[in-house]
This record gives sequence, structure tokens and C-alpha cells, in this order.
Amino acid sequence: MIKTKIKEGISKALFAIAAVLCIVAVAAIFLFLITESFPAFRKIGFFRFLFGETWKPNVDDRLTETPTGQYGIWKMLAGTLVSTVGAVGIGGTLGFFTAVFLSRFCPVKLKGAFYAVINLLAGIPSVIYGFFGIYVLSPMLGFLSPNGSGSGVLATSIVLGIMILPTVTSLSKIALDTVPKGYYEGARAIGATHEQAVYRAVVPAARSGIAASLILAVGRALGETMAVTMVAGNAVNYPTSLFKSFRTLTANIVMEMGYAGELQMGALVASGVVLLLFVLLIVLAGQVLRGKNGRQRNGKKRGIAAVERWLYQLKIEKIGKTVCWASAIFTGGVLFFLIGWIVVNGAPHLSWKFVFGNYSIVDHASYTIAPSLAATLMTVAVSIAISVPLGVATAVYLQEYAKKNSKAVKIIRASIDILSGVPSIVYALFGAITFKMWLGGNVSILAGSFTVTLMLLPIVVRSTEESLLTVSDALRAGSFALGAGKVRTIFKIVLPSALPGILTAVILAVGRVVSESAPFIYTMGSSIQPMPNGYRSSGTTLAVALYCFAGEGRYMNEAFATAFVLILLVFCLNVLAQILGKALTKKWKGEENGVRKKHQRAKR
Repeated sequence: MIKTKIKEGISKALFAIAAVLCIVAVAAIFLFLITESFPAFRKIGFFRFLFGETWKPNVDDRLTETPTGQYGIWKMLAGTLVSTVGAVGIGGTLGFFTAVFLSRFCPVKLKGAFYAVINLLAGIPSVIYGFFGIYVLSPMLGFLSPNGSGSGVLATSIVLGIMILPTVTSLSKIALDTVPKGYYEGARAIGATHEQAVYRAVVPAARSGIAASLILAVGRALGETMAVTMVAGNAVNYPTSLFKSFRTLTANIVMEMGYAGELQMGALVASGVVLLLFVLLIVLAGQVLRGKNGRQRNGKKRGIAAVERWLYQLKIEKIGKTVCWASAIFTGGVLFFLIGWIVVNGAPHLSWKFVFGNYSIVDHASYTIAPSLAATLMTVAVSIAISVPLGVATAVYLQEYAKKNSKAVKIIRASIDILSGVPSIVYALFGAITFKMWLGGNVSILAGSFTVTLMLLPIVVRSTEESLLTVSDALRAGSFALGAGKVRTIFKIVLPSALPGILTAVILAVGRVVSESAPFIYTMGSSIQPMPNGYRSSGTTLAVALYCFAGEGRYMNEAFATAFVLILLVFCLNVLAQILGKALTKKWKGEENGVRKKHQRAKR
């Protein structure tokens, strides 16, 4: 008995420590940004930096001297906000309706295949979306542009919207699936149609999870760097029209970080502070929104009631069903078009030598992606091995141990939301100055892996939390009735039952590692590297290699072939996860039935 209590106490402490690490990570990032940017704020002036309209830095400016350059980010901040709003408007809307389609309207035979489509979209690297924007989307939009250029806010919003669509869809679907069946069945019992029950009962009940998915989407849109750099045009202008070239803060950081002077580097880090402050405001807004959604309303205002009657007369639920189907068709169409474009352009240039040949730094004709493939797999292995256990442990603590709505839980959740919204380029700055310095001051696979691990934590925690909510309380009660303790119930009943959802989290995490490039450029290496001889050596991931091949437009055949390999790798991972998910679900369903039968016998 005493051993059991000690075991329970140690397990709870370990889960709590994992949750606290999220707070520590956020505090470390804030401390890093403030420490590195404060001298630049003091030298330039906060309001002059934030509201200045001219960005003309001087690489010779020092923190100890009077600045001769100009460091105003207002135009770039405006471009960042406008493109983020456009991306969330496009990707958030399509993602929400696609999630509703998958959860409530999709035929059973198509559900598995269509969900695989969403996961595949999540794993496509941002660089590929950028190339798609340059070579397909921008020329198409150029026909509508008065200046003949398709670059600008519209192209950026569309590309970012497609990129965040899988995140919104996956997490919103999980939230919709966790709504108790009683909500839907109760609505149908009082005469509601299927569509009315979905939109008036199920969707409002899942509002908190949907809001969380949108927060993640906003963070992804705010922090995207490479794709935006490729389609925005990058002139420092106000985004006054859909086709006017503009520059975002993240693009500005990645474009100038490599050669920035002392004061300029401080100003770039200060740009990360501004982005992080916006993320913090979004998180606070999300907390307030969830609080309002959780409170019961005693009545409705007349205006709202009138609007609802008007929507009822228009049969808005029927329209919603049509929009769901249209969103799903659009999502599938985008994926197949994108994959088809890559296959047509990349498959003819793919060869065994290109994938598995010997690398030569002298002979460009013998370029191979074998070192990049090895570096990518090594990075995935380390980051997943760290982030998945920590993320799952944090989710278990929040769902199984922590008191609901306590201050500690609110702080942990706020930290997770902030981590999800930290721009990838800020992680790159943090990793380059902390992890790289800790590991001897040189770029390395280990530094890149540690950096991307922080990015994966919120994805794993959120997905696992929603999956744990799907586990019936009856299973927990049955386990307790059979004499099992809390820890045994978690590891033998709860986690196995939530395993399909946890696999979804792993898929999203792997997709994020494969698709990221900005954090790795400054922590692992920005040029094609030879075969790594260990985790302390430098390396180039496949996404970074793709960016390097096409950087000057001289090796486009190699770029498309690399893109094809990336798509193939993500596809294989998704297929493997689907197979494992089905096998594990079938296995644990059988064990759940066994637990129920034992529980019934125990009652007798």
C-alpha cells in the first residue's frame, strides 16, 4: 500500500514537472528576447522603432554609438497583420468547415482516406508552398493584377491559408469528436434535423477546441517565414492593395540576419519581441473567449434572437452542409493539384544516385540529397523522442491530475498557447544564440533538434488533450473498480484508448519538423552539407536543401526532385501511422470490451 502511494506520488510529480517545463520554456524565450533587444530599444527608441515608417539600417551601427541608419518597422508590422488576417480568414474558414465535414457529414468509406489527405497537407514543407506560390499562383494572379505581378497580400494570404488549413482541420475535428453524443441525440429528440443538431448543438459545444486550433493557426501564420519571403515581394511598403509588394517582420529577419551589424541584429531581435507581444495578446483574447464560452448565459438579447430567427428562415444549416462539401472538395483538389505538379516536375529528375549517391562538394553534377535525408531523419528522431513524452505527460497532468480552472492550469495553458504562437524565426534566433552557444558555438543537428522540440510541444499537448477527452469515464471507473490505481489506469486504459489521437499528434509533429526550414538554417547549416558523422556535426534538412537548390534558380531540376522525395517521405509516414492507428484501435477496442465485462461482473 505504501509502495503504491509512493509510486502514485512520484508519477504525479513527473507529470507536473513536464507541465512546468512549458512555463520554463516560455520564460526562457521571453528572457532571451528582452535581454537581447533591450539595448536596441534604448538606443533607437521604442516608439520610433514601432511607429517609424523607414527601414534603412546601417551595418556599421553599434549599440554604443549614435545610430546613423533608420529602424522603423511600422510598414512591415502592418504587412504582417494584414497577411495574417487574410490567411486566417481563408484557412480558418476552410479548415473549420472541412473539420465539420469530416466529423459529421463525410461518408464512412471516405473518412479515413480524406483524413490522410489532411495529414499529408500538414506535412508538406513551407518551401514547397512558396515554390507553388511563385511558379503557379503568382502567374495566375498576375492576369488580375494591374501591374502584371501576382505577388502581394492576396498571394501571401492564399498560400498561408492553405498552410494553416490542416492544423485547423485536425484539431477542430478532434474537438468536434469529443462532444458527448447526448448533445446531438438530445437535439434530434426535440425535432432538430441532422444539420441543425450539428450547427446548433455540437459546434457550440466544441467552441473551445476550435478556438484553440485558430490560436495555433494564427501563430503559424504570424511566424511563417520562407513561404512569405518567396511570394510577398519583400519591398518595404504598406499593403494598400492586393497586388502590391510588401514585407513582413519574419521575412525581414531572415533576409537580414545573416549579415546584420550589432545594432541591426538587436533591432531584428526586437522585431521578434513585437511579434511575441501580439501572440500574447491573442492568447489572452483566447483565454477570455474560452471563459465566456464556458459560462452559462441566462438569456439572449433581442437582436441576437432576431438574427437567429432570420438564419433559421434561410435554412442556414443546409447552406452550411453545402459549404462543408465545397470546402472538402477544395481541400482535396488543392492537395492533388499540388502533388501532381510536384510529381510531373520532379519525378523525371529523380534517380538512385541523386537520392543515395556519394556527396561531392566540388562537383555540382554529383549533387545528392543523401546527407540531407539522413540529417532530416536524425532531427525527427531526436525532436520526437523529446517532445512526444513531454507533451503527452503535460496533457495527462492537465486532464487527469490538475484541478480544473485553477491558476496553475491557466498559467500552463497560457504558456502552451504562447509557445504555439511563437514565430519560427524567433525560435531560430533563440536556438542560434542559446542551444548553438551551449554546444560549442557551432551549428549542429543537436542544436536544431532542441530548437524544433520547443515548437512541437504545443502541437503534441493540444492534440493529446483532445484525445484524452474522448476516453469514456466509464473505462476509468471500471479500472478503479477492479482495484487498479491512478497510474495503472492511465497507462493501461486511458493512454492506449487515446493512442489514435496521439498518433495524429505525432504525425503533425513530424510534418512540422519536415516542413520547417528557418530554424534549421541558423542552427544546423544554411548550405548543402556532407553526410553527418554524428549529432554534433552540421547538417542540412531536406527542406533547407530544397531552398538552397532553388535559391539562385540554377538547380531547379534538383529542387523539384527534392520536393518529390519530401512528399513521398511524408506520404509513407502517413500510411504507416494510419496502419498503426487502425491496428491499435482494433486491439484496444477489444480490451475495452473486456474491461467493461469485468466491471459488470464486479458489480454483480
